[in-house]
Amino acid sequence: MKNDHDLDMLAREAYTAVFCDVLDDMGYRSQSTNGDVRPLWPDARLVGYARTVRVEAVEQASESPYEKEFTLVDALNPGDIVVAECGTTRSAFWGELLATAAQVRGARGALIDGYCRDVFKVRDLSFPVFARGTAPTDSKGRTEVAETDIPITFDGVRVATGDLVFGDFDGIVIVPRDVADEAITKALEKVHGERTVFEALRNGMSAREAWERWGIL
Repeated sequence: MKNDHDLDMLAREAYTAVFCDVLDDMGYRSQSTNGDVRPLWPDARLVGYARTVRVEAVEQASESPYEKEFTLVDALNPGDIVVAECGTTRSAFWGELLATAAQVRGARGALIDGYCRDVFKVRDLSFPVFARGTAPTDSKGRTEVAETDIPITFDGVRVATGDLVFGDFDGIVIVPRDVADEAITKALEKVHGERTVFEALRNGMSAREAWERWGIL
């Protein structure tokens, strides 16, 4: 079950670094991805709940090569983020039309450990996409969806459907859904603390003194 949080507020107030800090303190020290999957434009930011998909290479197109892809996208709910493990095949799993269908259903973005195409058109939609790279080739006859809503390994991190996903230019962090409430509360508290430290440093306080007073850096 998804946690009931204001995702727009989280997108405005929080950032990946603060989530990594609080997850470190909670004992979850390996929740940020390897850095190979990057935003397709610098100001892309996303926050929402994972809908996982595993994509596999094929030798030739099946009779209905997009069937499971349609099933996944048409079943998306508001707040969802598509998180796709695509293997090494260099073809585009994601593009303008899937992004449009996902956006209309309230999805908040896509994380593709693989390739995307139609990048300028996707950007014009303001639909955040993070990917390993871009490729103009279609997935038909190259890859097909194998499974959905199963645990996957995404750029080095385990992800399950329902996990909280946060991505910005620094990278991507996966917050296990069982600890999402606690992590969000602590992240927002740390954001407030960092603002206090920022103002103190701007007013001339030394970094050492600020650390000794607030324990935030």
